[in-house]
Amino acid sequence: MPKKSIPLTVRKIETIKATDKPQTFFDGDGLFLYMSEKKYTDGKQQTASKLWRFKYTFQGKAFLMSFGAYPAMSLHVAREKRQEARSLLANGINPQEVKKQQRANEERSHAVQGNTFEKVAMEWFNTTKSQWSDSHAVTIISRLRRDVFPPLGKRLISEITAADILAALRLVEARQAFESAHRIKAIIGQVFTFALVSSIPDVVNNPAAGLGKALKQPIKKNMAAIVDPQKLGVLLLDIDGYNGSFVAICALKLAPLLFVRPGELRHALWQDIDLDKAVWLLPLEATKLTLKEKASRKGQTQAVPLSTQAVKILRDLEPFTISSKYVFPGRSSARVMSENTINSALRTMGYDQATITGHGFRATARTMLHERLNFSPDAIEAQLGHTVPDRLGNAYNRTKHLEERTRMMQAWSDFLDSLKADVYNSIQNRLIKNI
Repeated sequence: MPKKSIPLTVRKIETIKATDKPQTFFDGDGLFLYMSEKKYTDGKQQTASKLWRFKYTFQGKAFLMSFGAYPAMSLHVAREKRQEARSLLANGINPQEVKKQQRANEERSHAVQGNTFEKVAMEWFNTTKSQWSDSHAVTIISRLRRDVFPPLGKRLISEITAADILAALRLVEARQAFESAHRIKAIIGQVFTFALVSSIPDVVNNPAAGLGKALKQPIKKNMAAIVDPQKLGVLLLDIDGYNGSFVAICALKLAPLLFVRPGELRHALWQDIDLDKAVWLLPLEATKLTLKEKASRKGQTQAVPLSTQAVKILRDLEPFTISSKYVFPGRSSARVMSENTINSALRTMGYDQATITGHGFRATARTMLHERLNFSPDAIEAQLGHTVPDRLGNAYNRTKHLEERTRMMQAWSDFLDSLKADVYNSIQNRLIKNI
C-alpha cells in the first residue's frame, strides 16, 4: 500500500530552507513542491526556487507537468490545477497535451494580434520593392498610404473581408479614379497572396480576388495628341519660345523629336548617350517591360537613333548637366527631373490635358510617320519599343530596322522643322499684310 502524503501547509512551505541538494515536498495525488539547491553569486546565497510539479501516468507512461512557481502560484491555486488535471485524466485526456495546445493557441493569438494589414503590407513592400523601379515603388507606397492604410491599415489582416476591401475601393471610386481603384485592388490582392504564402496566422483566402467585377470599369482614353500638322507646328514654335529653365526647355524640345516614354526621357543617363555616333542606347530595364522580361533582358539595350537636331540640343545641354549622371537632373543633381515638368510646361503654354500630354508625342509620331512620311509600321513600332507580334507571330526585335529607323528619325526631325517653319512664315506673311 503506497505511503500517503501529509498535505502541505502555507506555514510549512514558508519555513522550508534550501540545502545543498534539491528537495521535494509532496502534497498528495501527484502534486509536489520542488525546491532547488543552494546557489551563490559572487559569494552571496541566492533565493532558491520553489516550483510546483504534477506527476501522473497516462496510458501506462509517466508524465511530469510544471504548474508554476511559489508564491506567484499559491498552494490553493496549485491544488485547483491538480484537480483540473485529474478531471482530464478521468475523461481519458492527457493534461500535458491540453497544456501544449493552450500554449500554441496563446502563441497563435499573440501572432494574430500583431498582424495588422499595414504591418503585413509593409513586409510585402520591403520584400518585393527590389524587383521594381524606384518610380514604381514610390507609386505603390503612395497608394497604400493614401487609399489603403486609412480604412484598413490598423485592422487585423485575418479579419478583413471582401466587403471591407470593397468599401475602401468605393472611396477611391468616389473621386472618379476608377482605374486607380482597379490598381489598388490588385495591390491589396498581392498583399493577401504574400500573407498566404508566408503562412500568416488565420489568413485562409484572398478576399480581394474577384472584386474587379464589382468595380466600375475605367473609360479607356487614348493619350491626348496633336495629329494636325499646322497645330503641331504652332506647338513646336511655342516650345521654342517657352520661358522656363534650360533643362526643361531641352527636355521639351527632345520629347517630340525622340517620342520615347516620358519616364524614359527623364531618366536618361549621359553614360548611355554617344553623341559622336548619334545614338542613345536605352537600357531595356528602363523601358516598359514586365519584371520577368526585365530580368531576362538585363544588359540589353534599345537603340534610339539621334537626328542632327537632337544631337545639337544634347550638346548644348551637356555643359550644364554633365556633372550629374542624369541628362535631365532636378533641383538636386542626384535626382531626376520631376515627372510633371513637361506636362506643367505644356499647361503654362496654354495647352490643356485634353489637347496634348508628354506621352501624346508618341501617338503624334506614330500617326504622322505612317500617314505623312510613309514609313513602315514595323520600323515605327520598333522605334516605339513595342513588343507586339509581327506578321510571322514573333515579337518585334528592337535591334531590327535600325538602318530604316535612323533614316526615319532624321526625316522626322526635318519634318518637324518644316512644320515649324511653315507656321513661322505664315505668321510673318500675315504681319507683313497688316503693315
